[in-house]
Amino acid sequence: MLSQNFITGVQLAAAPPKDNYIAALPAVRHLGNRRFTKPVTFFVGENGTGKSTLLEALAVSCGLNAEGGGRNFNFASRATHSDLWQYLTVRRGSVRPKDTFFLRAESFYNLASEVERLEDDGPPGLLAYYGGKSLHEQSHGESFLALALNRFSAGGLYFLDEPEAALSPTRQLSLLCLLHQLSAQGAQLFIATHSPLLMACPGAEVLLFDPDGIHPTDYRHTEHYEVTRRFLNDPDGMLRQLLEDF
Repeated sequence: MLSQNFITGVQLAAAPPKDNYIAALPAVRHLGNRRFTKPVTFFVGENGTGKSTLLEALAVSCGLNAEGGGRNFNFASRATHSDLWQYLTVRRGSVRPKDTFFLRAESFYNLASEVERLEDDGPPGLLAYYGGKSLHEQSHGESFLALALNRFSAGGLYFLDEPEAALSPTRQLSLLCLLHQLSAQGAQLFIATHSPLLMACPGAEVLLFDPDGIHPTDYRHTEHYEVTRRFLNDPDGMLRQLLEDF
């Protein structure tokens, strides 16, 4: 376990202009003086609450590329990231991480292409850090998991944005085991997710983002867990109720 997190907290250094869309996001309006005390922190909530925007801002504040990758990644397909990172004060622990990486589902194809470019243009052997096989020559889910299994290591700082997007339930459980193993080996991870499977990671803090604030919660109390449980317990009943509205 970490004796001290690499990132111990975050708060606004200055308020974004009111005409900037990020000013209205719950993740920004209710950020306050946020402390991070667990090795694994989940950002969860409905679409549009700003959880991915905050995750991205933390990653960029740590010198990472907004579309993903490590510190030596500088590719950009389109400048769509927010400027929230410019308004944040990120508090850091006394120990620096051995490694940092930002993995985001929506730009993973571009990330995989950049890995191949760096392999072709740089010193040979880079691909070994990603499992030794082109990420483009695997299924989306296989390449996601290969990157996490081979690129992430003990003592690192990692940001994952909706990593479940490419993963089957079984692969999500594999990732869950990896998250738990990494946290026990001194890594710190921030994860924006909709997956109730990943949220079950032992010892993690689940922060629920909603219009009224940011609330630490048990993953069993999230809508993600409740809706999934209700549907699996009574799929026919839920389908009847849902389809009656159409």
